[in-house]
Amino acid sequence: MNAANAAAVVRVPGDASAAIEMTAFAISADSVHMSDQPIISTRGHTMATPPIAEVAQLIGDPGRANMLATLMDGRALTATALAEVARITPQTASSHLSKLVRQELLVAQRRGRHRIFRLASPLVAQMLETMMAVVASGPPRYRPSSKLDDEMRRARTCYDHLAGRLGVAIADMFVARRFVRLDDDAGQLTSAGAAFLQTVGAERAQHPGSRRPYCRRCLDWSERRAHLAGYLGAAIAQACFRQDWIRRRVVGRSVEITPAGEKAFRAQWGIEF
Repeated sequence: MNAANAAAVVRVPGDASAAIEMTAFAISADSVHMSDQPIISTRGHTMATPPIAEVAQLIGDPGRANMLATLMDGRALTATALAEVARITPQTASSHLSKLVRQELLVAQRRGRHRIFRLASPLVAQMLETMMAVVASGPPRYRPSSKLDDEMRRARTCYDHLAGRLGVAIADMFVARRFVRLDDDAGQLTSAGAAFLQTVGAERAQHPGSRRPYCRRCLDWSERRAHLAGYLGAAIAQACFRQDWIRRRVVGRSVEITPAGEKAFRAQWGIEF
């Protein structure tokens, strides 16, 4: 099996800096048929291609990678909008989206006459964010800086929680003030943390029956450190949106920190910008 070993630089218009870099685990078209091609034979036992290869091949296509990266803010978009982002025809976009839905990286929902697509779960966003962190920590790749780069690094959403310098600063503050106890796998909110959430209007209790982790670390691709994810990370982001401390931009995942937000983050959170 001849797999292309070269990594691809995926540029996402209006998102993740004008050029989000994701490792495109690109596999040449004639290299493998994932459903029926064995790859390893050991002591007479044939091992089927592991599922990770199928996922890697899907993400490795630049058009599909751009679509996935665009949906990392947790919102849903139509196939037409995603085709524009990926700079491909609607027919090609439809084919890509069908493959991503079948592999359960995306889910499709009907909204009136249109179908809209979103990431299937926070786990998919975590995978993509981690891949971006791996790329960012690899060999340097030259690209001119842009306003979008700066906005993404300052503050953005990672699925439904906050990332970038703002997200990492919030995580640092929660740990420093002992609002949360974090280990490698999970985090626990303290009584002091619960009291703080109440002062900023954030929900502290997870909805009954939810299987989502309450709190966990999420590796930040631009800061190369952890921000808060899980239910707690989402609750913090939702409170910041409700208080109008941050606002979504029309295009992309970066968020605007409002003057009221800068004041609140400085006074209540001890975060300077």
